[in-house]
Amino acid sequence: MYAENNILVGANENTEVYLLSKLANRHGLIAGATGTGKTVTLKTLAEAFSDMGVPVFLADMKGDVSGLAKVGEPSSKTTERMEKYNLADKGFVFKSYPVEFWDLYGEKGLPIRVTISEMGPQLLSKILNLSEAQEGVLNIVFRVADDENLLLIDIKDLKSMINHVSDNAELYENQYGAVAKKSATTLIRSLLTLEEQGGNLFFGEPALELSDFMQCNDEGKGMINVLDAVKLSTAPELYSTFLLWMISELYETMPEVGDPEKPKFVFFFDEAHLLFDDMSPAFQKKVDQIIRLIRSKGIGIYFITQSPSDIPDTVLAQLGNRVQHALHAYTPKEQKAVKTAAETFRPNPEFDTKEVISNLGTGEALVSVLEEKGAPGIVQQVDILPPQSYIGPIEDNYRAELMSISSLRSKYRDAVDRESAYEMLLNKIDNNPNVQSEIPEDAPIREIPNQAQEAPAQQQAPAQQAPQQEAPKQKGLLEDVIGIAVGTAVDQMAKQTTTKSGRKRKTTRKTTVEKATTTVVNTAAREVTKGIIRGIFGNMK
Repeated sequence: MYAENNILVGANENTEVYLLSKLANRHGLIAGATGTGKTVTLKTLAEAFSDMGVPVFLADMKGDVSGLAKVGEPSSKTTERMEKYNLADKGFVFKSYPVEFWDLYGEKGLPIRVTISEMGPQLLSKILNLSEAQEGVLNIVFRVADDENLLLIDIKDLKSMINHVSDNAELYENQYGAVAKKSATTLIRSLLTLEEQGGNLFFGEPALELSDFMQCNDEGKGMINVLDAVKLSTAPELYSTFLLWMISELYETMPEVGDPEKPKFVFFFDEAHLLFDDMSPAFQKKVDQIIRLIRSKGIGIYFITQSPSDIPDTVLAQLGNRVQHALHAYTPKEQKAVKTAAETFRPNPEFDTKEVISNLGTGEALVSVLEEKGAPGIVQQVDILPPQSYIGPIEDNYRAELMSISSLRSKYRDAVDRESAYEMLLNKIDNNPNVQSEIPEDAPIREIPNQAQEAPAQQQAPAQQAPQQEAPKQKGLLEDVIGIAVGTAVDQMAKQTTTKSGRKRKTTRKTTVEKATTTVVNTAAREVTKGIIRGIFGNMK
């Protein structure tokens, strides 16, 4: 609970353990076996951050975290701890918290969508479990799409782009490298599997804006953003990669704030082992970098898992605030995990940490938080404070009511399907029958939203080629065709190029022999798309 401008995590007969607000962005760990009280600890911390005015994101893996939105009720156990530690005198009252429900499938919360272009090739490769060769092909596809200004919004866009690059591989190989047909086919099959897991719902628009997570209500309470992950947990790669994308987006977009008096945002990563399972050393190195640097942006990340051994040592060393619930020690592997957990704490001379971990009761924990100067505090055995909100899931009709009055409902409820790579490549085929592609000739063209139909005239007019200039020392990307997307860039060049009488010069479509002019077109496209910068995981900044 939030008390004395800090977070009261737990207490015993002699000590109260406070997590200092100004050190809450130094990250943390909540660990323990199933049924030992991790969810209660998660809720207690989330409530305190909300009372502090700090927005929170967390995943609801079992459905019971939704009780944050409902006023708590007394029970024998909560009443006992309230009286034992005089919590009423510290401001403990049963209440509800401002909650925004989210769901990648759009069933039990506002839909969460991300565009393929925003996700980037590295994170998408993780979702699809691609080999190194397959990831290389995917990287080429993204590079071509970026350079030719072909926006990849949904899976249909990416599939059409893979087919296009594969079928026209000879036009791209000198610039980007060889594209293996077999790898491209495997990518298509992997995307079909992803669609079956709900990827067709997740990838699209309107895309999530993380600033919508960082809101406070009219009373100054931080919004608690709850991702319903009951269904999502059956697609662990999609779940872990989405959360990793969120962390990387926060890292790329949030400004440096140094050491704030309280965090700007707190992120709880439940089932954290899913993130690190089978992670390559190179990928883990990037995760280490983000965890190390993101705290200077006021972001606190708290990992929730069964054992500290689920977290790599390089990451574990950066988690200064720790809550360890009971661990079983029945097998040699479990005994080793208990020993590892005990060794991560600063010892308390009053008890044997290793012995205590195996004998903690439900709702009890070993807690160590950073002290005033940033050094780890001596580990304490405490009772975790009870939540002030409802313990258990809320009713479906109450959840639906909260979703219906959300201020973000009109923004995210309905999917938008605007013109992107799929439509642009279809138009290119219609206008240039020599272009190869596996997109069916009778494939339907999706209805373009009004804002796209009302685009400026230069975006609707047929593409015009730029006047011939000295060709860069670089082979053109397209030989026979000036794409719809590239045409937009060329239109802008043509509008700026006039004769002495003020009239635009007329240009004609070039043949395969006139490669120099084609490279000018490609240069123009790169001038438009050079603003697309990809971050540490290849996600679009």
